[in-house]
Amino acid sequence: MIEAIGIRKRYGVLEVLKGVDLRVAKGEVVSIVGASGAGKTTLLQILGTLERADEGTLRINEQEVSKLGSKALSAFRNAHIGFVFQFHHLLPEFTALENVMMPGLIAGKSKSECIPRAEELLQRLNVLPRKEHKPAQLSGGEQQRVAVARALLNSPSVVLADEPSGNLDSAHARELHQLFFDLRKELGQTFVIVTHNEELADMADRKLVMKDGVIQP
Repeated sequence: MIEAIGIRKRYGVLEVLKGVDLRVAKGEVVSIVGASGAGKTTLLQILGTLERADEGTLRINEQEVSKLGSKALSAFRNAHIGFVFQFHHLLPEFTALENVMMPGLIAGKSKSECIPRAEELLQRLNVLPRKEHKPAQLSGGEQQRVAVARALLNSPSVVLADEPSGNLDSAHARELHQLFFDLRKELGQTFVIVTHNEELADMADRKLVMKDGVIQP
């Protein structure tokens, strides 16, 4: 599903990733932990094709994405990768339903195609009654569930989550953590999760530890 080989990334004189190898199977939930500055977020951005590696190979669903041009890469990202961030990144001027629909609209789908799928996901995540509310009218937990629904709209190959429960209280964090595993069970969804939350990290099928730009053996 995901195969990263020899991933290196440098910013100026600072070498952030020093030859990372990573394989993730379909339907697997993998957590990545480590101290700040270990390279976790940079690795996640490269896996999500938001950043390009300086060296190395990245394959997702047998597609060597490291060789795609920017336009093809953008289309691949929208179709195959879902993102969940700590701060939601919901668009404030749009309703929950409209936010969830956004990846589908970007992919060129019609509203009539996107609305049923968006409503199905909001229902699955128990926030359908809030579909006409804008982000400022939603609780932190509701905003994060809307963000998860948005990540799932195009049925991505993998969902990448960067500190997804970092802004939630412990009760809502626990609910979100369980949600990931429910989605894996129901949809066969693959997750790669960067987190400082040890409870979430320990729930994963595999917990990887990053230190000084490499994954520890």
